[in-house]
Parts: sequence; structure tokens; C-alpha cells
Amino acid sequence: MKKASIHFFEENIRFRLRHKLKIRKWIDAVFLSENTSRGEINFIFCDDSYLHDLNVKYLQHDTLTDIITFDQSENPEQMDGDIFISIERVKENAKQYGVSFVNELHRVMVHGVLHLCGYHDKAKNEIKVMREKEDYYLSLQPDFFN
Repeated sequence: MKKASIHFFEENIRFRLRHKLKIRKWIDAVFLSENTSRGEINFIFCDDSYLHDLNVKYLQHDTLTDIITFDQSENPEQMDGDIFISIERVKENAKQYGVSFVNELHRVMVHGVLHLCGYHDKAKNEIKVMREKEDYYLSLQPDFFN
């Protein structure tokens, strides 16, 4: 049996994620806090074009987005998934919201994890819960990044 882990990849972009070990520990804490067993999680950092192609092909959405999460779980007891993140969109969103790139990147990463934990963001009340969860887990980062 393969050891469950968190992996980081790039597609169509050169991107170096810093503090991988700290991020893995933080993400593990999110899964633990959500009473969800983490399996194999792949974060794939890409450009707008790559993510747009996935959005059209798999979700039939002809729009740019910052993240797409694919639940690959075969066992309901363990979450496995692929989280695709457009670094271009994250940079644009950080500028638009007046936050640092790293803060926005971490928000998007935890957003994908929360999707794997069963949270949605289509209805107004779902969006509110998702934002509250994102804010809460971002507030825990000093415990892992100091």
C-alpha cells in the first residue's frame, strides 16, 4: 500500500512553492480538524490556459478560475484528490483584494482542501461557511509557519 502524502507539481508554469513541509503539516491539521482522513493529495500549480482547458473539458465552464478540485476518493474513509491552482489567477486576485500573493495562495489551497472535506460554495450560505472556514484555517498558520 502506497503511503498517503501531499505532493506539489507544476504544469505549463515554473513555480517554486516555499515551505512545503510546513504547508503539509498545516494541511494535515485542516483534515484532522475536519475529522477527515487524508489520503493522496496532489496540488498542481498551473497557468490560466491549462486550468481553463480543464474547466471546459471536465466542467463545461468556459471561464477562467483560480482553482478546480477533483475528488479522486475511492474509499469514503479517506480523501484523495487533485487540486489545480492557476498561479496567474492567484496573483490577479491578490492584487484585486489587496492581500499578499502568499496569503491568497494559501486561501485557495485551503479552499480546495475544504471542497475535499465536503464543503460547497454555490449558494450564499455555503459561500459564507466556506469563507469562515478559510479565515479560521488561515488564522492557524502562525502555529505552523513560525
